[in-house]
Amino acid sequence: MTPEDHILVVDDDAEIRSLLRDYLQKQGYRVTIVADGRSARAAMETARPDLVILDLMLPGDDGLSLCRDLRARSSVPVIMLTARGEETDRIVGLEVGADDYLPKPFNPRELLARIKSVLRRARSLPDNLKPEAVASYRFCGWTLDAATRNLTAPDGVVVPLSGTEFRLLRIFLDHPNRVLTRDQLIDLMLSRDAAPFDRAIDVQVSRLRHRLGEDAKEPAIIKTVRGKGYVFAAHMDAVSS
Repeated sequence: MTPEDHILVVDDDAEIRSLLRDYLQKQGYRVTIVADGRSARAAMETARPDLVILDLMLPGDDGLSLCRDLRARSSVPVIMLTARGEETDRIVGLEVGADDYLPKPFNPRELLARIKSVLRRARSLPDNLKPEAVASYRFCGWTLDAATRNLTAPDGVVVPLSGTEFRLLRIFLDHPNRVLTRDQLIDLMLSRDAAPFDRAIDVQVSRLRHRLGEDAKEPAIIKTVRGKGYVFAAHMDAVSS
């Protein structure tokens, strides 16, 4: 942790906001607390946090919608909190871009450990592997809208992507013509579920190629570099947001 570490807490429960503010400030963090999505968006612009702690059940825009919006506009790490501890909630949270997930009630010491782990993982990437703010990507007739997550085929048909497929495609688009190892892909996904993802990474790439209509034997967009990883090999134009 450095003195500049700044945590944004988004939770409609005033008691939890106060508890987290007091506890995290004692640990040396700067803390901003807000109660809803509108205030969170404003804080993201003015406070520039290093990490967001986000409640799933918010008034107005829920935590999933806010997380999806944050992830489309920023690479800031997100830890999601919820009173609902079902496995499906955790999976959906990670699918829309959360980096970690902690059900309520929680031990503040465990949350602190999660914060340190997520920040350490986020900062382990070299600067040239961190994504830039891009509104849309165009390649081989395809268009990916970063805000809506719509992938549009050359014939104008919108191709549905899962959360994992979107994140994986955007990683490749953010680092064109660069060989990415499996370890780098895991770090760029910024998920605590790295091990399961690692075992399935070849399957995920295969599925993404299928979405793009690639020839499985001779892919032209996402190529395999034997013994190293994968590379996005097609020409790509990015439109900044």
